[in-house]
Amino acid sequence: MIITGIVLMVCYALVLLWVVVGFLRLAEFSSEKFIPITTFTVIIPFRNEAEHLPTLIESLKNLNYPKHLFELILVDDESEDSSVKIIQDEISRLVRIDNPLHIQLIKNKRLSASPKKDAITKAIKIAQHEWIVTTDADCTVPAQWLQALDAFIQNHAFEFIAAPVSLQTGNGLLQNFQQFDHCSLQSLTLGSFGNSVPLLCNGANICYKKQLFLSLNGFSGNDHLASGDDIFMLEKALQKDAKKVGFLKSRNAIVATSPQQKWAALINQRVRWASKTSTQKSLLSKAIGLLVFFTNLWFLAACLVVFFQQEMLIPLLLLFIIKMILDGFIILLSAHFFRSKKNLAYYLVSSSIYPFFTVFVLLKSFAGSYYWKGRNYPSAS
Repeated sequence: MIITGIVLMVCYALVLLWVVVGFLRLAEFSSEKFIPITTFTVIIPFRNEAEHLPTLIESLKNLNYPKHLFELILVDDESEDSSVKIIQDEISRLVRIDNPLHIQLIKNKRLSASPKKDAITKAIKIAQHEWIVTTDADCTVPAQWLQALDAFIQNHAFEFIAAPVSLQTGNGLLQNFQQFDHCSLQSLTLGSFGNSVPLLCNGANICYKKQLFLSLNGFSGNDHLASGDDIFMLEKALQKDAKKVGFLKSRNAIVATSPQQKWAALINQRVRWASKTSTQKSLLSKAIGLLVFFTNLWFLAACLVVFFQQEMLIPLLLLFIIKMILDGFIILLSAHFFRSKKNLAYYLVSSSIYPFFTVFVLLKSFAGSYYWKGRNYPSAS
């Protein structure tokens, strides 16, 4: 069993080294010397987001980008709270003060098993501009967001652009656990792009040409899956022309998203993400996912074995410390880019919880269901 653990850790270390090399290889982009010319349609699906919408709308109003070059389409997916009223009141206020910011509120039309994909598809049909940008209702965007995207578009011939997403900071174990996990995912995302083998992106901050979406038949072929509006679009874009897919590594483009407030909500979120893994086309993505799963499963099994074979304790602790150091380095790499602070005590506790969390989420993603935004979904779809 010890040999199995060593082999897994060697493979794990090699993957993390690959991530580090790609992360460092991906150059940061400066958007300071470009005159804005690109037109954007920003699409934001939402459901029961009354708590977050005022903050999001305020950040959108503060965008430092010519207002005639972008529009906002917010798509209501059967909200049951005051979300719609908040947006309607804001639109009325903008009209009264003769503000040129163009905000449009529309209703979603359910056509598939994925409400979010339906919402984005409906909004794109009426989008007036060349580039589509998507974000989530529980996010805030930086003032230079569209300016950074515009400069990147002017400087490259990309048709699909992924961009960074940070997690808003919070106190307590749950918030810090999510910070560590999120930093790991962002490191993998940037690292894979830096190695020219994009594996992940986040729908809270992606941008693509409207014509690309139409030429790929949108979400056709994966609209039976509740999630994946980001990953499957990325895969389709890569399949069409990988050279026209890029990542905007810029602090001016970082969109901040909100953490989950309960462990149950976090588990459901991660099950939702994991449920699409088996349908992804990337063999490397699946291989890394399996490596992470079996590495964490090994630690759980080793903990059980220690009760019967005390001599396993020292090797287990040594391998666990090695894993913590490797994970910590990846997290610090991402934390430096996002300029986020990390708590060592919470990291030690989170590292101990992570094997249990990871194994449970992946097993649950293949059996049962998950609850998200007031709806139940089969986890296999």
